[in-house]
Amino acid sequence: MYYDDSQAGEFKGAVTAGAEQWNSTVQNVKLAKAPAGTRAEITVIADDGWPRATLGPVRPGGRATVWFGRQAVNEGYDTTRIAAHELGHSLGLPDRKPGPCSSLMSGSTAGVSCTNPVPNATERAQVEANYGGGFASLVPMDGRIVVDAP
Repeated sequence: MYYDDSQAGEFKGAVTAGAEQWNSTVQNVKLAKAPAGTRAEITVIADDGWPRATLGPVRPGGRATVWFGRQAVNEGYDTTRIAAHELGHSLGLPDRKPGPCSSLMSGSTAGVSCTNPVPNATERAQVEANYGGGFASLVPMDGRIVVDAP
């Protein structure tokens, strides 16, 4: 699936790194930067609020948005972890709060010292199931906006 980072401002590198975390750990879905003129399923927008995202799983041809909020960055949270976490929402993962640093979807509850951007085995398995084909991949997109404020 494609993501559009043209509105991601200073976070484009973090978005690329976050997408790579998913691409290197799951097989059933891949995230790629949308070529010019190609409609993206995931749009990433930098803003001054708290990070938030549309809860997926977004499907090919669908739409989801990630708002890469500067508030968390200003408070010291790691940008690659933020990107991977918010993309996780687009892939259908809810928050798992409170949680340890080893859980990507624990988000802000892992604290500002946590820089781990890697989804754990449970998170990877859920994304694989969301995009694995058959009945499991028919999970409908949730569509709620998940705000990741502590």
